[in-house]
Amino acid sequence: MDSSQLLFFILMVISASEYSARAEPACKDRSLKSFNLLEGESFHYDPLRPQGRNLSDEAFMWYKNSSQMEYISSDEKKRIHRHSAALFFLNLSIEDSGVYIGRYKTPTGDCHKYPLKVDVFSASYRMNEKLLYGEIENSDQNKMVRCPDPLRKVCKTMNGTFTWYKDFSILEGQHEADLWVFNASKDHEGIYTCICTWKHNHMVYNSSGSRKLIVMEPLVHYQTPLILLNKEQYADEGSETKLKCSVICGINVRKNCKASWNVNGIPFNKADGYNQTINTVDEEPSKKTISTAILTIERVSAKDFQDEFKCIGDGYYEEVSDILTLKQRETIIPLVIGGMCAFFLCVFVAIMVKCFAIDLALLFRPYLPLSRHNKDAKSFDAYVVYQMQSGDNVTEDTLCKFVTKILPSVLEEKCGYRLFIHGRDDIPGEDHLELVEDRMKQSRRLMVILTPGSGSGMGVTDKRPTSPLNPVVGGFDWQLGLHHALFQREMNVILIQLGDTGPQGYTHLPPGLQHLIRSSAPLRWPEGSRDAAAWNSRFWKRVRYLMPAKPASKSPKSAII
Repeated sequence: MDSSQLLFFILMVISASEYSARAEPACKDRSLKSFNLLEGESFHYDPLRPQGRNLSDEAFMWYKNSSQMEYISSDEKKRIHRHSAALFFLNLSIEDSGVYIGRYKTPTGDCHKYPLKVDVFSASYRMNEKLLYGEIENSDQNKMVRCPDPLRKVCKTMNGTFTWYKDFSILEGQHEADLWVFNASKDHEGIYTCICTWKHNHMVYNSSGSRKLIVMEPLVHYQTPLILLNKEQYADEGSETKLKCSVICGINVRKNCKASWNVNGIPFNKADGYNQTINTVDEEPSKKTISTAILTIERVSAKDFQDEFKCIGDGYYEEVSDILTLKQRETIIPLVIGGMCAFFLCVFVAIMVKCFAIDLALLFRPYLPLSRHNKDAKSFDAYVVYQMQSGDNVTEDTLCKFVTKILPSVLEEKCGYRLFIHGRDDIPGEDHLELVEDRMKQSRRLMVILTPGSGSGMGVTDKRPTSPLNPVVGGFDWQLGLHHALFQREMNVILIQLGDTGPQGYTHLPPGLQHLIRSSAPLRWPEGSRDAAAWNSRFWKRVRYLMPAKPASKSPKSAII
């Protein structure tokens, strides 16, 4: 072969290749169809129905797109075979699952591919959601359950008949493509299965499809949704807080009810440290639909207190909103400190009052309203009662010193009180009994001076002192004074104890005087101490506290504090 013949051969091969490329154009892929089928049932599929019934085998062919391409035979004795454009699956088995490709060459030379995906499930999967052709859920009183479209096509093409089942129990007398459920209630809920029975080559086959019927309660859409929102919420900076936005949209309207948050006028988008969850439920038993949006702030910052948080309620007719203000919670530390200070102040005041109650009373008594005793026109502030014991010179000397010197020095000279003391204040020649009774009526207090053995001689006749500076008064003073204090209640009693009471205590005293001692313990004079004659000592303050607030009269040398 010379060079000219070789060149001619190459040109002929190239021309033949170009012609072959023009004769076999690329196929156009159609959308994938997918079906979930049950083992043991049958299925018929025709992508070109009805015009594909009389196509030649060369015009339309089927093959299974597996690891090795398997062409589907037109032999109708096989379980899976083709007839023109139609593909038959008879008595399906799980091994039949896979992708099938239908290749169609039009009279004009165009090529189309029709992919079909088939998944075959065991009969035990009959209740599986994957095998359902969707749900029927609406508020219509009368509900129509349509037989799934693939089954309708099979029955129409193969002249089959329909049979209906509810929860796989037959519904007698139902043989239409559409099943009506009138006055639907919750009892009508369940899985409705449409079974098409058809014949092919004198053999009977079944195809089925199921749908789930859900009966909804009557719907009530509120014209204006109702927002439930706490408009002010307090939080601590740096802590976690949750903002809750709830909206009521109506009754059984979950599909048309949504709560959400806007931050500074912008719908919330998830960010670091911030998260929003939305939950919509039908409240029992009212069936009110409540949607709740919870915005979680993991760590509250100062900026969050400045942001605007808007609760949005989206209903069927309207969208409503309301604003929540996030405020910083005031710390309780100042309150705790203030409370503790107030508590300790009260305790301090209580202690001070307890310790210095008498001092405070003496300090403020001149400024308080005068009592009725200040207007009784009595001449003496106290009638002093005591009894001298013979045979005990120490006690007699102590009593005389206290009654004739110390007592008048403090109460009369320094405090301005007027005391009646026998011997010193007697009027010569006046009857003793009348004098005692008259002076007691003219006195505001009865001051009883107790000494060791006082009261033991109350029944004896009064003894007069030999010296006017050492007056001694006996039993009648005691008896008359106790009568005024206990029975007539005209006088308050001031008890002063000189010396120790001894082992016998006060048991030797008359019952009336013992009663007074039990009501008010005697004031013990601190004999021998440097404060024994100091008018501002604790003893004399207590005596002054028991004396009238204002003296009956004042001597020229008296002084009142």
